[in-house]
Amino acid sequence: MNRPKQPIAKPPRPRPIHTRAMPTGKIRPVRATHPAAKPIPPRSQPVPMRARPRPKISRWWIVAAAGGVIMGSIALCSVVSLMIFAAYGRGIPPNTYTLGIDLGGLSASEAADRLRSDWQVITLIDPETEQTWNVDPSQLGITLDPEATAQRADQARGFEALLRPITIEPVLMIDLDAMQNGLDSLRADLETPARNAGIQVINGAIEATPPINGRALDLDVTLAPLYENAAQALSDGHLMLVMFSTQPAITDSGPLIAQVGSLLLNQLTVRVFDPVTGDSVYWAEVPETWGSWLTLTPDPAHPTGFRLDLDTMQTRAFLERQAAANLDDTRYLDYDRAVSALQAAIIAGQTETMIRVYHRDRTHTVQAGETIISIAWDYGVPYPWVERANPGVSTLTIGQTLTIPSPDQFFPFEPIPDKRIEVSLSEQRTRVYENGALKWDWGSSTGIASSPTWPGVYQVLLREENAYAGNWNLWMPYFIGVYQPVPNAAFTNGFHGFPTRGGGQLLWQNSIGTRVTYGCILLNNTNAQLLYNWVENGVIVEILR
Repeated sequence: MNRPKQPIAKPPRPRPIHTRAMPTGKIRPVRATHPAAKPIPPRSQPVPMRARPRPKISRWWIVAAAGGVIMGSIALCSVVSLMIFAAYGRGIPPNTYTLGIDLGGLSASEAADRLRSDWQVITLIDPETEQTWNVDPSQLGITLDPEATAQRADQARGFEALLRPITIEPVLMIDLDAMQNGLDSLRADLETPARNAGIQVINGAIEATPPINGRALDLDVTLAPLYENAAQALSDGHLMLVMFSTQPAITDSGPLIAQVGSLLLNQLTVRVFDPVTGDSVYWAEVPETWGSWLTLTPDPAHPTGFRLDLDTMQTRAFLERQAAANLDDTRYLDYDRAVSALQAAIIAGQTETMIRVYHRDRTHTVQAGETIISIAWDYGVPYPWVERANPGVSTLTIGQTLTIPSPDQFFPFEPIPDKRIEVSLSEQRTRVYENGALKWDWGSSTGIASSPTWPGVYQVLLREENAYAGNWNLWMPYFIGVYQPVPNAAFTNGFHGFPTRGGGQLLWQNSIGTRVTYGCILLNNTNAQLLYNWVENGVIVEILR
């Protein structure tokens, strides 16, 4: 088989090497246009880098850069100066405070005026509870010098005020003794007493109430920063109180529940008695409410070590609410005595008690033709008592105001509410009441015109089986003292039987029903003895005109 002939490859034609004539006549070879590739070194051998030469900096560039920095600093200072001037040019710097008052932008005199008008209180703060109280600075012995404080604020300069508020220490005059006394007097407002475990009545069921911690003031630690630097401590208008928790004495009301027994089956009832009018009103509270006032008081004499008691604050609040709703401005309660009476009743296992009403002094405007004696007679107060209440008053003028003393000064004893004696001057009779019902109605004799029996509401002060009246040399059987005609006098007017003189002479036996005495109320001996045996100190005696 005939195969086609393969062309014979021709060898490559060698490229000519050109030469270039050098000036010296030598011949230098010229590299080929496409040189052969250099061999790549192995990876284990890093390719060396060729060091770059440092550029040369001219001294003129350094001088120029330094000049730019200097000029920039000058420009920045100028800007800051302009800012400070703009901010401070009108007076006190912005963001300047003292005692919590912003004084920025004010002149010194304007700032002093603002401090005088705006700084009225110091704010007391309990940091833990965040509770606050506003108090008059003078109550704490603090006096501000507004001019000096404003001058101090006006002298404050600096870039700091442009960045954040600054506080200036005020110029204060502080009486630290007065501050201590002032804070001590505020304890009742600042402190919260701990509350013992107690009970409450819900839908007739008795349940325990948990104890509650109180808060108390640590006065010495509170005052310590003020002794070091009072102006700094008060610079923001606040006084930080140092308070601490107080623990209740009783944390378990189990013994209380055991002692309540049948008490909470009844209302708590208070009889409010007015000795002047003889009237009584009754204030009551349901067990669901007053049961929550019950607490325990440690009592070693009690078998359980505790005794029942009423919470003072809640009991007083009840009485204050009732008094505000039922008593006019001329009458009031002694709350301390009233609360004690209620607490004593509970301790005795009772839910009823009595408290009395008190009366304020009155005022009288003098009318034409009136005298101190006539005014005192109309008000039912012996005139020497009116004279004592108005010292220096010897003559009266129309429109003059006199003080009429309260009848309470004639009640040194706790009034007896269910016994009462009335004497009628116009009828010359004496009537005796017990539990609101008439017990006896007798004829009697009272004082003559020159020594009258004075009208008014009084009280049995003493009892003496046979009293001696030295002024008249009289012995008075079954004497019952009722009132002193003259303040602090050594003698007393009252009831008695037929007097004797000289050991046997009886006076006024046939004068019952007429005015014959020197101010006392005369009864026959039988009635005088009955009354003497029936009365007790504190029984109210009303002498009617």
